[in-house]
Amino acid sequence: MVHFDLSLAELRAHRSDVTPPSDFDAFWESTIEGSRAAHGETYARDVDNGFTLVDTSDITFSGFAGDPISAWYHRPARDAPTAVVVEFIGYSGGRGYAHQASDWALAGYAHLKVDTRGQGYGEFSPGDTADPHGSEPATPGSMTRGIRSPETYFYRRVFTDAVRAVDVAHELAPDLPVFVAGVSQGGGIATAAAALGADVAGSLIDVPFLSDFPRSTSITNAAPYSEIVRYLVAHRDRIEETFRTLSYFDGVNLATRANVPTLHSVALMDEICPPSTVFGAFNNWAHDDKHIEHYAYNGHEGGGALHRRVQLDWLRDRV
Repeated sequence: MVHFDLSLAELRAHRSDVTPPSDFDAFWESTIEGSRAAHGETYARDVDNGFTLVDTSDITFSGFAGDPISAWYHRPARDAPTAVVVEFIGYSGGRGYAHQASDWALAGYAHLKVDTRGQGYGEFSPGDTADPHGSEPATPGSMTRGIRSPETYFYRRVFTDAVRAVDVAHELAPDLPVFVAGVSQGGGIATAAAALGADVAGSLIDVPFLSDFPRSTSITNAAPYSEIVRYLVAHRDRIEETFRTLSYFDGVNLATRANVPTLHSVALMDEICPPSTVFGAFNNWAHDDKHIEHYAYNGHEGGGALHRRVQLDWLRDRV
């Protein structure tokens, strides 16, 4: 790995060229309103996770168009939680197993770990949630499913699931503040949850994916952005159409609507989520209480366990 992107000083001043379509807000308002109207009952079933310090429930809730979405709900066994952290998963991963409870519950927080529909094929984190909506021919992976229109694009469903997950967190713990968190794709989904009308107290976003699609597809060969490139290699006449669809889901545009405190992280040797694309969204973030930690010699692993301690301190100061 090398420092292939802008310098840190340039990154802090960087502004993306991405702009929202004129109907951006109307599109998302109607999408979220329709799925909230279609929601059914939330189901919770206690499970044995093998731990004595963490209790876990298997949750099924209604996401986009009322589709069933799975999640684990972990919480401290001995003390009442002081907040809820809703976590979204990186690309290809799922919610994993009940015994894969994270340190959020050990720190005293309830933790809603949300499946990503149609993924969950990661080796160490299987999922349980189908995506019942089909699409036209697409590049293998998730990035081009339904990409010919924002109405059919895969991430319309995923981002709506995320907003509904925050709604469900408030159902499960009505008196607690809810924070959203995620790494990579999970960070992009958390950005959407913070931006699209969910009742969010703050966000913890690490090396986020799904940001500045035009730049990302131009300066890195790494997957998953390369899925879009391969699609456009085959569909030479769909470039404008493709990037118009992606503009509805771009973290740069969503960040301008994310009026909540945030702690971001970025890695300056990250070839999967290039640092300028992370800063493109972060610099647009709507709330004044925002901070970004940079890790100069790391790739997509970002700050890892060291950054988790930064997050724990940040969250403790806000609960």
